[in-house]
Amino acid sequence: MTGNLAERQAALVAALVAGGPLPPGFDPVRLAATRRALLRKRAADAARLWPLLAGSLGADWPRVFAAHQDGHEPVGALRDGWDVAVALRECGELAASAAAELAGREATMRYDGRGAPRRRSLAGRAMAALRRR
Repeated sequence: MTGNLAERQAALVAALVAGGPLPPGFDPVRLAATRRALLRKRAADAARLWPLLAGSLGADWPRVFAAHQDGHEPVGALRDGWDVAVALRECGELAASAAAELAGREATMRYDGRGAPRRRSLAGRAMAALRRR
């Protein structure tokens, strides 16, 4: 193996959670199994914060979550779930209950898909409520 320990660790993390290439010296089967396990854990964490979204997909939730998040660096359960909800809404596959959950979050928080969600001010919440009508 070449490179210092920090570089090798960064390459391993990138391969596990961010779609990076397989680092030399690692078993591809074991690395893939670990990546899938980490995606399942992320899906479970997101389901706790997005119960209607996860519930609307039932047993398909882990698969749908993985399809949207595999290769994307984890950004936290709230943002991971939000990104999945928005992607499903954009392709017309978001259930009504999950759409209501997303609308509730959008009414109270701002999220641009890049930075952390932030609470809206009272005026911002009023404007968001007007836009939903």
